[in-house]
Amino acid sequence: MRVETHIYRTIVDGVLAHRLTPGTKLPEPELCQLFDVGRAVVRRVLERLAHDGIVTLRPNKGAVIAEPTPEETREIFEARRALERALVELAVARVTDEDLAMLRRQLDAEHAAMHRFDQPSWARLASDFHLRVAALAGNAVLLRYLGELISRCSLIVGLYEPPGYAPCEHDEHTAIVACIERRDAAGAIDRMQSHLEELERRIETTRMRGQKSLASLLGLPETGTAQRDAVTPSAESAKSTIRPRT
Repeated sequence: MRVETHIYRTIVDGVLAHRLTPGTKLPEPELCQLFDVGRAVVRRVLERLAHDGIVTLRPNKGAVIAEPTPEETREIFEARRALERALVELAVARVTDEDLAMLRRQLDAEHAAMHRFDQPSWARLASDFHLRVAALAGNAVLLRYLGELISRCSLIVGLYEPPGYAPCEHDEHTAIVACIERRDAAGAIDRMQSHLEELERRIETTRMRGQKSLASLLGLPETGTAQRDAVTPSAESAKSTIRPRT
């Protein structure tokens, strides 16, 4: 795996596992030290994360984990419901037996991750399910738009959805596949809309922030100065910041 991909996935996994909270600073020097890379590599990763809506790049202040507002959350889910309605309808019309076999393998992978209590893997698989269904529609433009929305939704869900809902979401995915298998477009659309509406209802916009080092938030071993760095609320902005312990 390329080092840039590794850094990107580590940060995204930290978000999806509820370790990296909104406003957490991602200082370039500390990321360089943690991953043993130069600033050019870190900056490329942060730019990619910003493009995907995972971080916000602030001029002369560095990168922080993005903080979606309630209004942005409403708009993103509204756009996603409208887009997935069209994609599901096309998918049902064009699905093949091979496609259905692929979706069943996807459900098996979700089931396995759920029972391993592997939240990062589950989160990726949950997003992949929607992209796989969308890919069956055969429309690359719509698929690209959905990919962008899902990146932003993944941040919102990873930050604000309470843990413990994987079985519900897996059952909802299973019901959607059953409708697609029956070529029941109306049923598949209804199930997908209900699934996304339920997901939006579960979003909580109040999450407690802990006091941990960036290394622990990224799921990395504590080494050197990383053990002395902590994420604490800023007096000015009440955002998570990294500061040395005394």
